[in-house]
Amino acid sequence: MAPRSRPASLSEAPGLFAGGPDADAAAPDHLGHRDRLKSRFMADFGASMQDYELLELVLFSAIPRRDVKPLAKRLLREFGDFAHVVSAAPERLRAVPEASESVVRALKIVESAAHRLARGRVIGREALSSWSALVDYCKTSMGHRAVEEFRILFLDRKNVLIADEAQARGTVDHVPVYVREVVKRALELDASALILVHNHPSGDPTPSQADIDMTRAIKAGLGAVRIALHDHLVIGKDREASFHALGLL
Repeated sequence: MAPRSRPASLSEAPGLFAGGPDADAAAPDHLGHRDRLKSRFMADFGASMQDYELLELVLFSAIPRRDVKPLAKRLLREFGDFAHVVSAAPERLRAVPEASESVVRALKIVESAAHRLARGRVIGREALSSWSALVDYCKTSMGHRAVEEFRILFLDRKNVLIADEAQARGTVDHVPVYVREVVKRALELDASALILVHNHPSGDPTPSQADIDMTRAIKAGLGAVRIALHDHLVIGKDREASFHALGLL
């Protein structure tokens, strides 16, 4: 009987170390889980899926050869929900074990896509008649920030949104805003009206006295050059506050 040939190395021996450290990628149950999750997503585009399952789908491309469910659940424990995971600061994401640069990139792509989709629904449209879409956009872009951010929505004579710009970023409870810079930028864009927006990382959108004083100063500066201030929105975690609705403008 002819002697049986030996594998050139242990890594070539079937059933032992085939595929090296990523051997689980070739396991039928591992591939089956991914296929089942993808099929469920296509059935209703994620409407019935839990947050960790959506995160798994996002992580598939970042980690193609490993079970990503433990990482998805770890991210949710750290940040709370899907929205807070994808909007978390990159440095905080990197601090989570196994959150590689490819994972951070995949999550930031989802966040950027969400912002762009929301922005596309309001830019170039009459702001006051599409108010709910405008508020949704502000919540998407600012509602989960860890620090305060001040944005300005610039409108033309027909109240069409012509630009949306972040003017300043601050700390967890303060953001510096300068009336002169606001007025200067409005004149540069030939804006006829503005809507101010900033977030409260605490989650409570109730305007502070500092918010009220700053808004009144900006309104006075804009009034001097005949530019209207339609509203100032304060974005919290689950709700928003409107200066106009509160009678503060």
